[in-house]
Amino acid sequence: MNDTRPIIGITMGDAAGIGPEIVVKSVADPTLTSVCRCVVIGDAQVFQRVAAGLSINLKFTPFGSGGRDATIEVVDLSNLNTDFLIGCDGAETGKASAEYIVAAVKLWREGKIDAICTAPISKKAIGLGGYQFPGHTEFLAEMTSTAEFAMSFFTGDLRVVLLSTHHPLVDAIKLVTKERLTRLIRFSDRTLETLLGHRPKIAVAGLNPHASEGGMFGTEEANDIAPAIDECQGLGVDVSGPYSPDTIFLRGFRGEFDAVVALYHDQATIAVKSLSFGTAVNVTLGMPLIRTSVDHGTAYDIAGRGIAEAGSMKAAIRLAGELVHGSRVRVRI
Repeated sequence: MNDTRPIIGITMGDAAGIGPEIVVKSVADPTLTSVCRCVVIGDAQVFQRVAAGLSINLKFTPFGSGGRDATIEVVDLSNLNTDFLIGCDGAETGKASAEYIVAAVKLWREGKIDAICTAPISKKAIGLGGYQFPGHTEFLAEMTSTAEFAMSFFTGDLRVVLLSTHHPLVDAIKLVTKERLTRLIRFSDRTLETLLGHRPKIAVAGLNPHASEGGMFGTEEANDIAPAIDECQGLGVDVSGPYSPDTIFLRGFRGEFDAVVALYHDQATIAVKSLSFGTAVNVTLGMPLIRTSVDHGTAYDIAGRGIAEAGSMKAAIRLAGELVHGSRVRVRI
């Protein structure tokens, strides 16, 4: 009987953080492996040690040997010593975590996996390891020669697309321009229509308190945000705003809109994590490959203690499989 499960390449992330733990906990869940063929990409001895420490009975076998009956396929890079430090940034673990991403993209290019799901990395650690990228998104964009892309978060009926990501706030504010926002709204309309199967209803958050309340608290809404919305409406995009940023995300979460455009990193992530921390999924839009990830970082403070929650990792793997099959997207555990 043919195996119709989508093949998801799951990178281990930074081994000094909770990446190995949440990956092991996820692939040990039979409700997940029944719908996705999970291929873990990392260091096999780390996976095996973590599984043993969690008293999880998993056998890791080379990719291509099948992933049934407590057997998980692994692409073993064997790039870590056994004595690396847990809970801190390191050049060795940072370099290794970047190499897992490179290996995953290679497998995708070769047609051996259908999608990539990434455990968290440390931006500082990959820098120490010689890879100068501000995060997964930019790293993958460089590797796939993707010029137009965006970070987004999916949770339930809420999808949030970010205008900017890892920038100091003073710089992020300068990036709120009519031209950039117009491009992002149109890009979101195209990419989300493909994912959702219908033209999305998009809301745009304001930048200032109460979306400036008619110019009382700032000029960005009148000078850049509203003109961008008007232009996109003229092009047939179902978009409205700007809305007060302290309420629009909850309205999206309740299903009033298909997506909310956020104007800077923390405007999006504070809302998403407050509403559904541990179940949201980071989705990179615009790339030729499907890539999902968790909604949290390496959590060095709890690494190695066996207490990390794997909910977001499971949701990310499941969503990657749904996107491969072209399902209407709604994150669930």
